[in-house]
Amino acid sequence: MCSVAADDGVAISVEEIDPADGGRPDLTVVYVHGLALSRKCWHFQRRELARLTEPRVRQVLFDLRCHGRSSRGAAQACTIEQLAADLSEVLRAMVPDGPIVLVGHSLGGMTIMALAEHEPELFAERICGVVLIATSAGEVGKRGLPRPLLSRYNPVTRGVGRLAGWRPELVEYVRAAGGGITRRATRSLAFGPRGVSPSLVDFMVEMLGVTPVAALTQFTGTFGTHDRYAALAGLRHAHVVVISGDHDLFTPFAHAERIAAELPDAELVRAKGAGHMVMLEQPELVTDHIVMLLQQCVFRLAERRRWWRRA
Repeated sequence: MCSVAADDGVAISVEEIDPADGGRPDLTVVYVHGLALSRKCWHFQRRELARLTEPRVRQVLFDLRCHGRSSRGAAQACTIEQLAADLSEVLRAMVPDGPIVLVGHSLGGMTIMALAEHEPELFAERICGVVLIATSAGEVGKRGLPRPLLSRYNPVTRGVGRLAGWRPELVEYVRAAGGGITRRATRSLAFGPRGVSPSLVDFMVEMLGVTPVAALTQFTGTFGTHDRYAALAGLRHAHVVVISGDHDLFTPFAHAERIAAELPDAELVRAKGAGHMVMLEQPELVTDHIVMLLQQCVFRLAERRRWWRRA
């Protein structure tokens, strides 16, 4: 485990996982998690990808600023644009060479889109694959819930917000005192209507409990300015897979369909019955599609090398 300094000095907590068999990796997968989560949300994917031998994969995981083990920054820096700049710094420090596949969930997917907007050459030259999970390229809040989780407009937190005058410290107190309520809300909002393991809900509650509400609310304003349909053109050189649950209350499946419509070569995957936390709820489906994309990327890279040798 180590830290990478963002351009404003915030320490981004990072870890890397090499192939379990000690072999040389063919490429590097970098994960970008969503709002209120941490790199722990990739529990199932990191375990399975470490075991891969065809291809072998090095994995890089990090916590977004104000999340998990990363430091907090200034409120005005809690934007998707700054998260994209942080991702760029992580890539420069942790993956200075070799092919890259980016995997982003929710806010993490939006961060990847913002990186494509600002550094399209990176996608043309080194990022050979992108997996966008339960995310949106724009119009966040116009479909599904009125605002993201932990927003003052969210019906789950609105009642507490009225009592608190939207004071995050009081919301924090209520969240700590009312664990049962938090658990029920987590179950209904994060997952689909099918049964999920109680231990999975407990895992989610534990993750959500790490990052203070005061830090998370600083990000809510950035969703209103997120409009990156045009930026999707920066992904045209990469293999793209778009995965979404059809019971996602935060970024409904229509958002995934719109992204796929803008990227006609992308693969659209519908996770039937899944909610927003699809990579935890249906880990095999998500992991299988990541692995297939990795294999496609390695095949394309091999074809490119053969072409250059013949040229």
